[in-house]
Amino acid sequence: MKKVLRYIFRFLLVLIFVGGLYYLFASVNKWYSLLPLKGSLSSEVAAFSQQIGQYQIDWKDAQLSIRDTKAKGQPFVFQTVAGEPFLLAAIGNEAIKETRGSFHISDAKSDYFQVQEISSFKTLGQTLQLEGFLGEAKQIPYSISIYEALPGQLALKAEVESDQVNRIYLNYSSDAEETFMGFGEQFSYFNLKGQRVPIFISEQGIGRGDQPTTFLVDAVAASGGHNFSSYACVPHYITNKNRSLFLENTEYSVFDLREDKSVQIELWSNTLTARFFAEDSPLELIENYTRYAGRMKALPDWMGKGAIVGMQGGTDKVRDVWNKMQEAEVPLAGFWLQDWVGQRTTSFGKQLWWNWELDRDHYHGWEQLKNDFEAAEIEVMLYINCFLADVSEKQNAQKNYFKEADELGYLLSDEHGKSIAIQNTSFAAGMIDLSNPKAVRWIKGIIQKEMLEIGAAGWMADFGEALPVEAQLYDGTPALSAHNEYPTEWAQVNAEAVQEWNDSIDIPFFCRAGFTQSPGAARLFWLGDQNVNWSEHDGIKSAVTGMLSGGISGYSINHSDIGGYTTLDNFPLVIQRSEELLLRWMELNALSPVFRSHEGNRPAMNAQAYDNPKVLAHFAKMARLFAALADYRKALMKEAEEKGWPMVRHMLLHYPNEAQFQEIKYEQFLLGDKILMAPVLDPGQETQKVLLPKGEWVHLWSQKLYNCAEIKEIEIAAPIGEPAIFVHPELQALVKQL
Repeated sequence: MKKVLRYIFRFLLVLIFVGGLYYLFASVNKWYSLLPLKGSLSSEVAAFSQQIGQYQIDWKDAQLSIRDTKAKGQPFVFQTVAGEPFLLAAIGNEAIKETRGSFHISDAKSDYFQVQEISSFKTLGQTLQLEGFLGEAKQIPYSISIYEALPGQLALKAEVESDQVNRIYLNYSSDAEETFMGFGEQFSYFNLKGQRVPIFISEQGIGRGDQPTTFLVDAVAASGGHNFSSYACVPHYITNKNRSLFLENTEYSVFDLREDKSVQIELWSNTLTARFFAEDSPLELIENYTRYAGRMKALPDWMGKGAIVGMQGGTDKVRDVWNKMQEAEVPLAGFWLQDWVGQRTTSFGKQLWWNWELDRDHYHGWEQLKNDFEAAEIEVMLYINCFLADVSEKQNAQKNYFKEADELGYLLSDEHGKSIAIQNTSFAAGMIDLSNPKAVRWIKGIIQKEMLEIGAAGWMADFGEALPVEAQLYDGTPALSAHNEYPTEWAQVNAEAVQEWNDSIDIPFFCRAGFTQSPGAARLFWLGDQNVNWSEHDGIKSAVTGMLSGGISGYSINHSDIGGYTTLDNFPLVIQRSEELLLRWMELNALSPVFRSHEGNRPAMNAQAYDNPKVLAHFAKMARLFAALADYRKALMKEAEEKGWPMVRHMLLHYPNEAQFQEIKYEQFLLGDKILMAPVLDPGQETQKVLLPKGEWVHLWSQKLYNCAEIKEIEIAAPIGEPAIFVHPELQALVKQL
């Protein structure tokens, strides 16, 4: 018996040893595959110079340099590393697994083409064309065209002439002190220098690197996310060197910013089109970029009057909460009735029946409720997303839009033509194929009939980030190319539904998912599903970081759920909204474009705005502060619409040369250029440190004037109800009443 046990023990040791070697090999291989691709450059092309628009292009000493002749103090807008290749290629075979909207991506490369040879430069009208070969044996021809795409924007289009090559790499110079900002909504970092940033929209996950949350959620549901998972990531950045670059491509890309002196972009295609430009300030860079990305239209005035109360529970509960809000004298702009379609209980908590019709049992007396709101000058907002769920088991369903769409072929399908069932929590749903014009007309008709005709003044247009990579789209577009573009199309569908119904009425909707040109389609963004805690990567702090980074990429009118969204009740992982967190989030959002609450996915576990007189009084006070700033915000929305400038701004947008502001992620921010806030984002904190820029600043609550000859660090009392807010003296009278 002992001999048998010894053999079993030895066998187990061998298994552990072999498994360890395999894990080590796999880890090293993965680490190696994620290193920036290096190679060699050869060229016998003579030095030359050429002007295209306002750009001077030079080739000298095996280095391509492009300079903006109109930008001040910026020698180069784009420059390759001398003697090193700037175009490389590979053949890759990706593996992508989707779990509840989270995507797990790996890539195995079978061939690399790391030798770049330049054969010729030639001028074709106003285009400079470079031609050559990739690979040691000159296997792969390529061309690079450089031309002016818009006045002030230079484009570089690289094409590898091979159907097998599906990975292309663009290398160019940077420096160790260069800060990279933008990339859409990035929730973990504001300065991305030193990071490897993948651009592929997805659910952000639960935890995103905050531990042990991420580990436990991954272990149970493979949905923990990582530091770069985002609903709205964008292949675009600006730097503190006053230069900017973005890709026109929609395919999966990676910006590798880990090298001190260079940047490498990896794109899953054989054609890459980048645009770059320089300006004299960060705000001018954003203005230039949003000529392509689009600019967000100002919101209607009613949204600035006060709080938009997020509610679930049906007519009786809404009326009860409304009474409490009236007694507390909360200025109200609207009620957002997320569960107008009825509620279902799932493994995740209270969720909705994804069948877009009013549940008249849940919201009995709808017309009277709507009339009463209208008499009080309160608007009603609803909810929709791009999914449809089977409601056969919902007893009072009048229609089953999922079955209708499935029969008509309006849902995303697999290679066999069968509708794809996408798992959400404990139920699955079909996703509308927006490449099918008939499906687009159909869902716009539902929005008009079921939402607009019952009096919706706006709504949340949720999701958009989960298009499966195995989907076969109606128009034949590869799913990997369509994935990132889908949320822009979803926003456009909502915009067109309103315009075609009545283009004289301003009815906004807000989205969480987006890509490069989503700002031109969506009316408002919100930052998705933060955890109801204080954490850096997926809590209240991440909401600030996401709003500041998104503003760089055109997401100029943005906000978060007051109190966050995701509550968990699965031991040992319990995340529950405390009253203190809720109060501090109210303070934070008083200086946001929209002041909107949310009960969260498990309302009964969370502190709520209507819980008790103390919380209601605080909610009323912050709503009054928000309402008092309506005219100021309106001017900022005009800037957003005309210039693409974000309403909530990182300090560097107005103080780009101040090194002390470069380390800020979420600690403080500006609303426009005349209001500064350093929100309290940790429990039990009663004071706050603030970096006041040069100039005059008035503390909102004490009215004390600080006259700063240079940046000044102060520590100030910040008890609940008096967050650290400072205004320019010209706004002092506006808020004295508070």
